[in-house]
Amino acid sequence: MRKNWLLSVLIVVATALLASAQAPGPSLHFTSIDFPGSVRTIADGISPGGDIVGHYRDTTGKEHGFLLSGGQFTSIDYPGAIYTDARGISPGGDIVGTFQNAPGGPPNWHGFLLKGGVFSEIVVPDPASPGSYFLGSLAQRITPTGEIYGCTHNFDFMAKMQGFVRHSDGSFSVLDVPSSMNNGATPDGNIVAGLHNDMMTGLTHGYLVVNGNFESFDIPGSNFTQAWDINPSREVVGQFRDTNGRFHGFLLSGGKSTSIDPDGAISTSAVGINPAGDIVGQYTDAAGKTHGFLRSVAQ
Repeated sequence: MRKNWLLSVLIVVATALLASAQAPGPSLHFTSIDFPGSVRTIADGISPGGDIVGHYRDTTGKEHGFLLSGGQFTSIDYPGAIYTDARGISPGGDIVGTFQNAPGGPPNWHGFLLKGGVFSEIVVPDPASPGSYFLGSLAQRITPTGEIYGCTHNFDFMAKMQGFVRHSDGSFSVLDVPSSMNNGATPDGNIVAGLHNDMMTGLTHGYLVVNGNFESFDIPGSNFTQAWDINPSREVVGQFRDTNGRFHGFLLSGGKSTSIDPDGAISTSAVGINPAGDIVGQYTDAAGKTHGFLRSVAQ
């Protein structure tokens, strides 16, 4: 694939970022995020105003979504679900995520939208079979204008997975790339970031869809790259595996990648980024406990 073209696109769209990067940069601060009493916490998305969504595991092993706003945690549970996670939040506070309503495989996983305190399930039409729908979906991100990004699936999460967009008018587009997942987009929808699995090689790659053109990419030296979000400045965050098998978060800005690892982390994934460049994700410490994190930018 045309990786050189991809890098040139990133360089062009981020010229201003490159120029500013040559000047003294802002200071960066990491803050751990742990839902009170939880045994595991993961931060998945952050709004322009700094509200954070994610999910946590309680002491009984059940997974719940959460909202962290103004320093206060609120649990999020889809009605009747045995599992809930919250993955994306819009500037207006609309939240998307995933719930599981019965044990079992992919058909029991479904995307949801929480808007105005009301839950609704996200059901995606199958363009290959008019009048039918995919059995399941994962909802990952919601934009300021209400577009929802994620992936569809039937009986597996990989080979038949396809990225989707639910547009603000309620219509759907499905990415014609096998084993793909749309994870974020610029507000105008012109650039979509995601991940896909090469079923021939078994390798995982990040991708950008730039004005309809699909381009796969990898962090240099890595054979595992996942892109999880993109902000209006075309900064991309995600996860990669280094040559020693260790996982790190990354920030891709202006064609240059930077590792993201909180102090003491043995594994990290950067999952969400807002317009200010604040980043959320997860890391595992030396004791094996997983925490959410916020990497905030202080000017």
